[in-house]
Formats: sequence, C-alpha cells, structure tokens
Amino acid sequence: MWCPSGGLRLYTGLRVIHTSTHFLWAPRVPPASRWLVLAGLLMLAACNLGPRYRHPNIPPPSAWRGEEVEGPAAWPSSEWWQGFSSPQLNRLIEEAQHANDDIAAAVARVREADAQARIAGAPLLPAVSASASATRERELNLGEPGTITVNEFSPLLNATYAVDFWGKNRAALRSAEFAAAASRYDRVTVELTVMTSVASSYFQAIQAQDRLTVARDNLTSAEKILKGLRFEQTVGVVTALDVAQQETTVAILNASIPPLQQQLLQSIDALAILVGKPPEEVQISTGTFADLEEPKVQPGLPSELLTRRPDVAEAEAQLMEANANIQQARASFFPSINLTADGGYASTALASLFSPASRVYSLSGTLTQPLFEGGALAGQYSYSKARYAELLSDYHKTVVSAFSNVEDALVTLQQTALQRDRQEEAVAKARRAYEITQLQLHAGVINILTVLNTETALFTAEDALVQVKYAHLAALISLFNALGGGWQQA
Repeated sequence: MWCPSGGLRLYTGLRVIHTSTHFLWAPRVPPASRWLVLAGLLMLAACNLGPRYRHPNIPPPSAWRGEEVEGPAAWPSSEWWQGFSSPQLNRLIEEAQHANDDIAAAVARVREADAQARIAGAPLLPAVSASASATRERELNLGEPGTITVNEFSPLLNATYAVDFWGKNRAALRSAEFAAAASRYDRVTVELTVMTSVASSYFQAIQAQDRLTVARDNLTSAEKILKGLRFEQTVGVVTALDVAQQETTVAILNASIPPLQQQLLQSIDALAILVGKPPEEVQISTGTFADLEEPKVQPGLPSELLTRRPDVAEAEAQLMEANANIQQARASFFPSINLTADGGYASTALASLFSPASRVYSLSGTLTQPLFEGGALAGQYSYSKARYAELLSDYHKTVVSAFSNVEDALVTLQQTALQRDRQEEAVAKARRAYEITQLQLHAGVINILTVLNTETALFTAEDALVQVKYAHLAALISLFNALGGGWQQA
C-alpha cells in the first residue's frame, strides 16, 4: 500500500501503479480477501497527508532600540483615546465606531467568512432529502386486447454520505475556519486604523485652529505696530520705508490665513468621511493643544508585541489557511468514496402504501479514482504550495514591520518631545526679545528694522511650536497603532 507521507509500505491484493503525482489501482480481490482490502483502506486513512503546520520562528529583538526611559510596561488600553481627556475626540470616535463604512464592511466580511465555513463543513455530514411521487398511467395490456390503468405511489427518503478517508473535507473545513479567523483579525485591524485616523484628523483640525489663532494674534499685533508707525511718519519720526516694511509684514501674515482655513476645512471633511456624516454636520468646537493631556504608554518586551498586533495574527491565520489548502489538494489525488441509501414505500394503491410488504430500499457505494484530469489536480497542488510560500514571506514581512513600526514611533516620540521643549524655550526667548524691542522703539533707542527682525522671529517660532506639538501627538498616535491599540490575542 502506498502512503503519501512514507512511500510504498504494504500492498496486499492490489496492483499499484505509482506515478509522480498520483496512482492508479486495479482490483485483484478474491472474495476471501476482502477483509485485507478493508484493512488496507483503514491503514491509508491513518496516513497523514500533511504537511503539518509549523509556527514560523522569527526571533524578536532583545530590547527596543529607541527606548531610553526605564520603567514598568504600560501597554495601551482598549480605549486609549480617552487618555487625551478630550470629550470631543471621544464623541467622534464613538460615532465612527457605529457609522464608519470601513468598519461596517469588515463586519460584513466576518459574516461572509462564517457562512463559508458553514458551507465547507456541510460535506462532513450526511445529506438527507425526501421525495414523493404519484403516477397514473394508461398503457397497453400485453396479455389481452385493450388498455389498463396503473397507479404508482412512492414516498422515499434518500441519504448520501461522502466518506472522508483522506481528510479532504476536513482540510476544507479547517481552511474555511482559518479564513474566518483571519477576517476577525482584519476587522480589528480596520477598527484600529479608523480610530487612529479619527484621532489624527481631529488633531490636524486642532493644529489648523491653533495656527489660525497664532496668525490672527500676530496679524493684530503687526497692524497695531503699523498704525503706530503711520502716525509717527506724519510727525517725521520714521520714514516711508519703515512703514512699507511693516506693511509687508502685515500682508504676509494676512496671506497665511487662507491656507490654514483650507487645512481646517479639509480636516473636517476627512473626519466627516470617518464618522459617516456629511461635512456640514461635523463641527469642531474651539479647542487647543493646551487643553489636551498626554497619555502615558510604555511598551513591554518586544516578544510580547506579536500577541498584541491583529495584523500579525491575521497573517498567520492566512498562512494556516494556505497549509490546510495544501492538505486538501493532496487528498484530491486519492479515491473518493460515497455511500447512498434510499428507503421508503412503493405501492399501486394508497390503501396498501404503508404496509410492510410495500417497503423498498436500496444501498450503494461508489469509489471514484481520478485517472486523467489534464493536470488540474497537480496544478492545484502546485498552486497551493506556491501560495503558502507567498504567505510565509508576507508573514515574515508583517512581523518585521511590526517591530520596525514600534521602533520608529518610539524614536519619533522621543525626538519630537525634545524638539517641543526646545521650541517652547525658543518661543519664550523670542517673545522676551520682541517685548524689549517694543520698549526700546518707543524710547527711540533702536530703529524699526530691529523690531521687524524680532517680530518675524516670534511669529515664526510660535507657528513652529504648534506644528511640533502636532508632530508629537501624531507620533503618539502612531505608537498606539504600532502597539496594537490595546488588542491582545486570547
């Protein structure tokens, strides 16, 4: 007998023709040796058509390269966005959870995969059907001239069962179950992506509002200085060039406002798509970065990350699905065995239809061995193995990318925190210099050029500080996303 995982092991009463991809058998079974055939079939059924799935071993890094702060691990919670203490952000994310189209589509894909798993499991159970027929015929009477009328009544019950000797149907069910698991991990990944997108778009809107506030405050200050210079020009204290230079500063600040308003409206439009509403129904109330709190997060060991990333779990579920497909493709080379049973009643008269003498039944079994299918089975087997190799590479890339995502987010978070602190110091010094030049200008100690230089430095520093604050929050959101957003594999 030939077992696909171990070559030729035993054959008794069978002539085996072994080819490169499948085998043919021709029965030589005397009646007295039927039990040997049955034993051989059972031994074949015990063969493992494999290959068995083995979890890919990808060693994690020993520590995070960008991690400088020592302390206990603080993985994100499942509601990490509440750490920013923004009721408006909480409301937007809640709306997205209930109305986002991408999440709704992911949920529908889960239901689709569950239905496919139910379909794949059906061949493991018998198929039972019922039928009933009533026939009335007039036909020639062969014994005497004339015709006779014949009635026939027949209620029947039919049962068909495919014996899964080689595990093909079980492999198909496992493949569908792994696909359903992958769809659930995909739903979690989509939800996490939507949540981080809502937070990012909201912070972009806050950034635009803060930059608009800075620009408008600076414009008001610059117009106040311009008004004073124009008055001093009338009394001959400053020149027309001094006034023209300040007018240029005012014009530049005024021109910076429309792009910021455009950015604000575009951020609101992005939020509208995420929460499933028209843009005019999404309102961003007045808010600044100063109103937000920064939640604490500290990743644990890198080895724990893989159990907290839904995309990694999805990639492995797809890999396990592909492994089951290989088992199914290998089992297709072997004979299929079907058992059929029919039973019921048949009678020419309704009165005697359900009498014991009217009982009828039939039992049959069929064995079908593929002989020539034009290479379809071999092609499917080769395809399944190639698909597994492709998904194995995808899994490796997903794991490596997961570690890299955390490293990048940690480094960016640390550097933007340093940049924010230094930029706040730069703003404080620029404001102090601007205040001093204001006093000295009114005292006549310095000229307008010095004032313009300090004024421009302050405006630039304040605007840069808002952008750095957003960059730091964006890095924090990226870290929450890279750490799996509080999800953990059971």
